[in-house]
Amino acid sequence: MQVKILETAFDPLQEIQRYQSSAGSMKGKYGATSIFIGTMRDFNDGDNIKGMTVEHYSGMTEVQLGKIITEAMQKWQVLDVLVVHRVGDLYPDDPIVLVAVWSTHRGDAFDVSRYIMEALKSKVPFWKKEILQSEAARWVDKNTDGYKRHE
Repeated sequence: MQVKILETAFDPLQEIQRYQSSAGSMKGKYGATSIFIGTMRDFNDGDNIKGMTVEHYSGMTEVQLGKIITEAMQKWQVLDVLVVHRVGDLYPDDPIVLVAVWSTHRGDAFDVSRYIMEALKSKVPFWKKEILQSEAARWVDKNTDGYKRHE
């Protein structure tokens, strides 16, 4: 298990490759890898977004993510988990978060990936300030449930 909070840009696929190649204990044991990559959109709540600053509570953020991953690894059959999250200034199309889960079977990999991501969005101390096209700034006060609703 590894949690990384980065202040600089990262390539999610390189992070996965690096981690997977260093985790020799998994070699030949996993049959599924579930990967979630969250990127910054250029819109939210009906407005165009120019950029965003993500802040976190250093130390507490990593501990909370570790607890979430440990809970998931106790509930499902998982071999390993990697979570990488950006903080600082971000722009549309920048990767914000990576959740990678390795397991013997796909069902556990999918379930754990979603569990970690949903818990991260609701329980981990990250704060987002959006910069609108108009240069106004606003704090994001709630996360979406992860679905786009058709009206």
